[in-house]
Amino acid sequence: MSRLTRADLDALPNYVPGRSVPGAIKLASNEVPYGPLPGVIEAIAEAAAGVHRYPDMGVVALREALAERYGVDPDRIATGCGSVALAEHLARVACLPGDEILYSWRSFEAYPIIAATTAAASVQVANTADHAHDLPAMAAAITDRTRLVLVCNPNNPTGTAIRRAELAAFLDAVPENVLVVLDEAYREFVTDTDVPDGLEIAGDRPNVVVLRTLSKAWGLAGLRIGFLVAPPEVAAAVRKIVTPFSTSSAAQAAALAALAQGEEMQRRADQVVAERERLLPALRKLLADVPESQANFVWLPLGDRSLEFAAACEQAGVIVRPFQGDGVRVTVGTPEENDTFLAAAAAALS
Repeated sequence: MSRLTRADLDALPNYVPGRSVPGAIKLASNEVPYGPLPGVIEAIAEAAAGVHRYPDMGVVALREALAERYGVDPDRIATGCGSVALAEHLARVACLPGDEILYSWRSFEAYPIIAATTAAASVQVANTADHAHDLPAMAAAITDRTRLVLVCNPNNPTGTAIRRAELAAFLDAVPENVLVVLDEAYREFVTDTDVPDGLEIAGDRPNVVVLRTLSKAWGLAGLRIGFLVAPPEVAAAVRKIVTPFSTSSAAQAAALAALAQGEEMQRRADQVVAERERLLPALRKLLADVPESQANFVWLPLGDRSLEFAAACEQAGVIVRPFQGDGVRVTVGTPEENDTFLAAAAAALS
């Protein structure tokens, strides 16, 4: 019998979400632990009364609110079903079959899936020994077939971040006809002032796109709202090919309500950062080469012990996210959740 699907997808790993186990502490999906921001639930309930109508396909009010908050023109903004969907849309507008998408590895596990489903070739450049992007090696890997470069900053799942000078040198080396996507899903947790804000860079470089999400610090993971800031022609191309009405009425309403709570969002993000900075030295007493993190998670480079460690944590009632052969990503939770995790980690690594 003839195949009905593409044979090359058989070798493609599935995206693996963080697991939820009843009764266990979930530190596997980089969610914030404090619930929706004030006003969000009420906005969703109000929007629910109109779910028999299509949402605003242009997402005009939300794009205008984002433009005002981030100081950009609304024409440079496109929204989508999380920043991962927008990365997929960028691949579709930039790449033809056989073109190359370049990214660091290990990085966000959706990147290989995005490349494969676009029929583009994945070019993976190994992380440095410090679990960070090797930008000189990435620049050297660019060819005349490269159409898209994905730079995850801070990097998921390792938490490491790129500094201003090294990013500027990299962008100087990238040809102007190659689109560079700065994936900044965790930007609100960055405290190092030498880690640049991609939105400032994008204003000066016509081939740079910035991805952001409201799933993490803004607490809307369950509603899937992401946005990009790009040159107007790139943003327009993405808006053209986005699945019609994919940003639901409830999601638009919730996003608007969340954006009105910027101070509370930052207060909660600051709490996460304080816990992150408490976790890192404690974990380094157990595992010396735990890298820095500028995100809302930490990375334990446990290699082939990753699954064993995750299983031990689960036995102690904590769910973490293992990447067998590389390491374990652990979301920063509440102080009580983090204490439970530290106890489990100490027992597993002693």
